[in-house]
Amino acid sequence: MNRRKMLAGIAVTGLGPGVARGVARPHLRVMSFNVRLPMDSDGPNRWDARRDLFVETIRSAAPDIIGTQELWKIQGEWIMAKLPGFAWFGVGRRGGDSDEHMGVFYRSDRLRVIERGDFWLSDTPTQPGSISWGHPHPRMATWGLFETVPEGERFWFINTHFPHRPESEAARQKAATQIAAWVAARPSGDPVVLTGDFNTIPDSVPHRILSATLADAWLTAAERAGSEGTSHGFSGVARRRIDWIMARGLEPVRVRTIDRGEDGLWPSDHFPVVAEYRWP
Repeated sequence: MNRRKMLAGIAVTGLGPGVARGVARPHLRVMSFNVRLPMDSDGPNRWDARRDLFVETIRSAAPDIIGTQELWKIQGEWIMAKLPGFAWFGVGRRGGDSDEHMGVFYRSDRLRVIERGDFWLSDTPTQPGSISWGHPHPRMATWGLFETVPEGERFWFINTHFPHRPESEAARQKAATQIAAWVAARPSGDPVVLTGDFNTIPDSVPHRILSATLADAWLTAAERAGSEGTSHGFSGVARRRIDWIMARGLEPVRVRTIDRGEDGLWPSDHFPVVAEYRWP
């Protein structure tokens, strides 16, 4: 199947431009996408086999901003080379450019970065690579304060990846509490958007902690499309819904899980999620 024909259906179900031509405040389109790190052991699903499909998936969905997880610098550079209208920032979870990034990509013609930063999901959040709560790998969040161009609408964006092991639920609860505290520290009138791979289901304590102040787009948007599950392990068969987009101060208009592949090839082992928001 031709890749462009296959992906042509991704932008349907209303995921086109947010408002009619001439309206000054277009919707904000947000994507959460676990990239899957570049692993030669993935064989036919290795990064260099799926990277073009990955980029085409983003291009067809046309997001304004993307929170990625498991992103390595080499992948970020490829995405930038193929999507020159985007810029990105982020730091490796051990500091510097090594290891996984919580890379934030954004349309440079549509959004301007006012502030940006990172913190680690640990008892020492300002220490790069810090680990607490018994899980084996550093976990972190990358954030930015953005302003839309030319409208001047400001919003906070934060992207994260929670511990993955089944026995790390207590660590995920602590991580959710830390993220919730960061959200609560933003000015009360400012919109906040959270993306991430949370490695747990919506019927969990971490989700309840976050949803006390943030609305899950999948549960609250007026329109919903695609499979509910997001984790599929390169099988195309949806499992748990562990990738979420949540927000406060914005109205979720529609949300979609992009559960399309091409001839048995998938852009990642997670389905990306796209949510479209209306400004208050």
